[in-house]
Amino acid sequence: MKNKLIFLALSILLLFAILLSLSFGAFEIPLKEVGLSIAHKFNLFTSIPSDDLYTGVIDLVRWPRTLLGLLVGAALGISGAGIQAVFRNPLAEPGLIGISAGASLLAASVIAFEALLFVSLGQLLGHYLLAIAAFIGAGGATLIVYRISLYDGKPHIGTMILAGVAINALAGSLTGLISFASDEQQLRSITFWMLGSLGGATWTSVFTLLPFVTFVLIGLPMLAKSLNVFSLGEQEAAQLGQRPNRVKVRVIVLATLAVGAAVSVSGIIGFVGLLVPHAVRMIGNSDNRYVLPASALLGSLILTLADLIARTIAVPSEVPIGVVTALLGTPLFLYILIRDKKKIMV
Repeated sequence: MKNKLIFLALSILLLFAILLSLSFGAFEIPLKEVGLSIAHKFNLFTSIPSDDLYTGVIDLVRWPRTLLGLLVGAALGISGAGIQAVFRNPLAEPGLIGISAGASLLAASVIAFEALLFVSLGQLLGHYLLAIAAFIGAGGATLIVYRISLYDGKPHIGTMILAGVAINALAGSLTGLISFASDEQQLRSITFWMLGSLGGATWTSVFTLLPFVTFVLIGLPMLAKSLNVFSLGEQEAAQLGQRPNRVKVRVIVLATLAVGAAVSVSGIIGFVGLLVPHAVRMIGNSDNRYVLPASALLGSLILTLADLIARTIAVPSEVPIGVVTALLGTPLFLYILIRDKKKIMV
């Protein structure tokens, strides 16, 4: 019953956040006009917003950005919950195994060297080139970490963490070298992309991301029961008929798919995948049948609100959303670390 109430509360808060996101920004739209626009879309009213400008902003700017925030937040939240369940550590997150670092390395390479190395690809793929590069970088880094972690044909969690730390350091160093070799405009683009933003949201980016996130939102909860057994320990899970290695691989692949796709359209957004699952467990319980979908809901809510803050706190300028999530997430992260440091020692 408690879990149902949490889902209901999160859903209501998310709907309210969507309305705020559609209304506020550099150009403010009255909530009444937002309501009329939504009602008209669903044929609830025959009347339409009194100003065509409102309709244009809502349909072409606000809806794509809001929906992209919902998808990216859900992807980061649920993948963070899956990674924490596999690693059995509440401070684990997708970036731990190099997903974000690999994405940022290839994205920075494309930004800096597109004119020299990727001209043909740029002409063929257009604005999709950066997204595809980030996705390939995320997948490539995860594959390297996974291959290094294999021992006797089986992935070892401890080795995977250490390999992830090494890959993060290497990718960060190479990204730094690329930034050093970039001109002022390229450096600005790399920096802004690495701090995350939903400013480039379009209907195309929404529909590009939608199938990947939908697949993960369906796939990860299907592994919830296995992850619950997995929390007892790998040997215990094997004795109960589970296949721990298969569960590890599936969760890591799905998390990579979700985070790689999200990063490819929004840049690096930190702390969502780390803190959202922990917050979900704090207000509910540790049953992954609840934690995984609730993390998707709360991730969408947090990122929608963070984006709203990012584009309204310094109007007409826009603060990178990664800065907002870091400022909000760091105090909570330190609180969790201090409070639970005995529990989370690896």
